[in-house]
Amino acid sequence: MQSIRGRLTFSYAIALTATIAVFGAALYWERRQSSVREAEQQLEVRLAEESRFAIRWLQAQARRGPVVVILPNLGQRDSTYELVSDARGLFEGMRDYLFVVDGSGRLIYVSPPARDLGPEALVALRQVILRQPVEVGRGRLRLLPDEADFRYLLQPVDSLGGELGSILVAAQPITELNAPAQLLVSMILVAPLILMASTLLGYWLAGRALRPVDTMVAELEAIQDGRSLHRRLAVSTAEDELSRLAQKLNAMLSRVEQSFNALRRFTADASHELKTPLMVLRAGVERSLTDPQTPNALVGSLDETLRQINQMSELVTNLLTLARADEGRAGLVLVAADLRELVSEALETAELLGTEQGVELVSDLPPKPVVVALDPPRIRQLLMNLVTNAVKYTPAKGQVSIRLSGDETSAQLVVADTGIGIAPGDLEHVFERFWRADPARSRTGERPGTGLGLAISKWIAEAHGGTIEVQSRPGRGTIVTVTLPRGAAVATAGRTSQ
Repeated sequence: MQSIRGRLTFSYAIALTATIAVFGAALYWERRQSSVREAEQQLEVRLAEESRFAIRWLQAQARRGPVVVILPNLGQRDSTYELVSDARGLFEGMRDYLFVVDGSGRLIYVSPPARDLGPEALVALRQVILRQPVEVGRGRLRLLPDEADFRYLLQPVDSLGGELGSILVAAQPITELNAPAQLLVSMILVAPLILMASTLLGYWLAGRALRPVDTMVAELEAIQDGRSLHRRLAVSTAEDELSRLAQKLNAMLSRVEQSFNALRRFTADASHELKTPLMVLRAGVERSLTDPQTPNALVGSLDETLRQINQMSELVTNLLTLARADEGRAGLVLVAADLRELVSEALETAELLGTEQGVELVSDLPPKPVVVALDPPRIRQLLMNLVTNAVKYTPAKGQVSIRLSGDETSAQLVVADTGIGIAPGDLEHVFERFWRADPARSRTGERPGTGLGLAISKWIAEAHGGTIEVQSRPGRGTIVTVTLPRGAAVATAGRTSQ
């Protein structure tokens, strides 16, 4: 599942990309429009300069003589006048289309670039030139179908032989705008770098902003074990959302701690108060069973009563043990002991149980002592829980093996059986209190139990600084591995661990 930090960074990157794209598009459009306006202004200035230049020469130098003007694309026209050679020589160098007409609308001069225009273009130009009255005009005109519009400037001139004529200059606008193109290239090159740097910065800022959340998660993970409910989350001085969340969580933890303590006290008190009545009941039933005057018809009922009392006594004892462990009052008295001796004692009991159920027991103990700092009664209780469970859930003709090994740092105890096994989905629950995997493990079924043995075994192993793990497959048996530390633990032997 993606983290909040990753989702925030991704959302920030998407928003930043959209912002850069919109900003870039707006900047490019504005820069292009500015470039177009600037280019057209420059074109207007150029047309005005060329028209003024032509008018000055026409007013000062123009002379006319009757000739016949023949245009390549229009054929022969009626007689008109042509400029004298000195004016023509100056106009030949103009790059724009220059047309000069007399007062009758007849062409006096056509620049060389304009002589190659087609008939449709020339007709369009004549329509502009022959407009009456002759006055200053400017605008756009499409001369070539596949090219952009031409900008034109029409200026009247009154020195063409005493008649009012006109001059028209046309020039194609600049279509290649280098400035916007360069801007687009720059944005394409720079935008990914900005986006990458901003995304990394956003990722860092998101992590910095969510750091208090990580601290809360770490604190809650430490509290959820049930033994640290007294701890509280740190509340920052800033009155923000995280501060309010920490306050609410602390209030919730206070209520949970109160409920948990009340339940724990009730369990411990009830277990303690039930021990004496159960002992009295068991003593009375046992006395009745050994009394010769007890009718035979009651013996069966007394046996069943005694069995239930024993189960109830075991349950109460286990509950009291766990309650004291939760309160931190079940201390360990660590002594340096050979783990082989405790395993051998557990084997003797397991062999009796195995003989009754037809289960074979196999042991593998090292030849050298495996000295561990441990609490013998607690480790004995752990071994008995594991061995009795293995025998209980192994069918007749099955096998239970106990293997002990050790090195300089730890001792490892493995209890394996060929019993009914545990489903993969149930393995994570095996150490929960009162949890039973299936009907075969019910308290009133063929293999009764309290469901607290593995929970107590886990507490004993962890109280010694060790671990306990379970591996199992249905129909293939179960393997329980207990690892206890050595080394430093041996040096602390003889101390009481609270």
